Amino acid sequence: MGKTDGATDSAEKVIRIAGSITVDELAQALGLAVTTLIGELFKNGIVATINQRLDFETAEIMIQELGMTDVKLERKNTASKLSETGQRELSKNAVSRPPVVAVMGHVDHGKTTLLDNLLKKKTVETEAGGITQHISAYQLEHDGRKITFLDTPGHEAFAAIRQHGAMLTDIVVIVVAADDGVKPQTVEAIKFAQGANAKIIVAINKIDREGADVERTKAGLAEHGLMPEEWGGDIIMIPVSAKTGEGLEKLLENLLLVADVEELKADVEIPAEGLVIESHMETGKGSVVNLLVTGGELRVGEFVVAGGVYGKIRTMTDFRGKPKGKAGPSTPVTVTGFKDLPNFGDRFLEYKDEKSARKAALLNAQGAADDAASANVTSMDLLRMMNVEDNSKVFNVIVKGDVLGSVTSVVDSLKLIDTKGEVTLNIVATGVGDVTENDVYMAAGDNTVVYGFNVNVPTNIAKLAARDGVEVRNFRVIYELLDDARSSMEKLLGEEVVETEVGTMDVMGVFRVAKTELIAGGKVTSGKLVPGVMARVMRKKEILGEAEVESVQKEKIDAKELIENEVGGLMMKTEKKILLEVGDKLEFFTREKRQKKLGE
Repeated sequence: MGKTDGATDSAEKVIRIAGSITVDELAQALGLAVTTLIGELFKNGIVATINQRLDFETAEIMIQELGMTDVKLERKNTASKLSETGQRELSKNAVSRPPVVAVMGHVDHGKTTLLDNLLKKKTVETEAGGITQHISAYQLEHDGRKITFLDTPGHEAFAAIRQHGAMLTDIVVIVVAADDGVKPQTVEAIKFAQGANAKIIVAINKIDREGADVERTKAGLAEHGLMPEEWGGDIIMIPVSAKTGEGLEKLLENLLLVADVEELKADVEIPAEGLVIESHMETGKGSVVNLLVTGGELRVGEFVVAGGVYGKIRTMTDFRGKPKGKAGPSTPVTVTGFKDLPNFGDRFLEYKDEKSARKAALLNAQGAADDAASANVTSMDLLRMMNVEDNSKVFNVIVKGDVLGSVTSVVDSLKLIDTKGEVTLNIVATGVGDVTENDVYMAAGDNTVVYGFNVNVPTNIAKLAARDGVEVRNFRVIYELLDDARSSMEKLLGEEVVETEVGTMDVMGVFRVAKTELIAGGKVTSGKLVPGVMARVMRKKEILGEAEVESVQKEKIDAKELIENEVGGLMMKTEKKILLEVGDKLEFFTREKRQKKLGE
């Protein structure tokens, strides 16, 4: 990766790269001294070394910055990667499999409660703030047939997880509260489901609530392209109550009906394969990984590879923690035995022995390293550095989460905080598990904040952090973490002086002009006049000076205010003499210091 092959014609020079190119290689291809290119990068805020890699877009920007209009950059064709879903052509021996159903919708519309009722288990009370924080996988039986459910987070910060959830899915149940209607995350769920080519069923929940309006909810959904069957469309919409259980039987029946129409099948006479739903470390168990089998049969004792990680399945349990010896297509399981934590969303494959598994994992890891290297200096980095002012601030963070999916979502959500280039977010490191001594050492000395999400901060680590002046902030609800990060970045901006216009007055009489005092009268032409505001003295477009309004009079009696079209007098204090005249205009305003906000 990164090698170039130049092809020159009479009009322009073409440089072809695959993904990324080193500074040295680009300099050679452009016919420049490498020091010249490094200098140009430095001018644009990037301190680069000779072996540092630039992604395609960054290289393109640098060519433009150098004014080389006769040079064109092209991408090399690279081998296509496996699809995220790992789908393959089915053989004639494929057998029917259970449907995989993702439950999506707006936060607090009742997704988890609905599943709890179906599964007769309590989970919502254990979730921080009552909000699902991870993808959870369950399986139940109805009429002797299995259905696999994925409970996906509803908060906007978990868009990355939810999108993976849709990609795993045959059917999406979009839960909409009948008393609240269509919300932004409802629309997002619709788009994800459509993007994943999944069939959609709508569960109109909370019909037992006061203010529930099923027809209004259907109309809201129709506005976003989901037309109910009874209105001539093709979307099944079922009124339900997750609390009382009403309509849930009908929901299950329709899920199986849609599954029958879709003729869902999978091969079982192939090496087991599927996707990583979640992964985390547990004391005494090592890596604990939630998998969804999509093909073949996964068995205890088999070797599997997910991304750059391999292992031998040591234990396997279902979602209730009951041991399983094997798991077929559409089955969610929790396994131990991976040498390390595979990434959320990785595709896993079974291998015949440890040697081949280790080799495959190594090749995958090398490929991932190449991809990471290609983003060593990205176009986003370069553009940000080119646009950020010299007085910009840097907010350094280390993110620790309970599972990889959480870490991914926290990091992605932090990057989405719009700073308008005023503050640079620098992710120093990320990791799964409790905050450690190493995290504190990494954070010490450069004002780095350690964010923990659903993890523990051992007492000795908290003491170490306090001693070294490292801030460790632990959260269980992601939007509270994001609010804290936004507030911290705003504090880096400092205060700003804000002026707010409150009114204007035309001067009709001047009664006293002294060195530090003005007494005048006039008519309020807009807004209002109150004691304590500032006054800007205007003569046509010229500013003569500023004064502070000490008192206001109406009909020669002290007043709290003068409103629009009222006539009255005022006394003002000035720092220097202002020669006020009849016909001048007073603009009243307040001036205060306040914490600057991001993006303002």
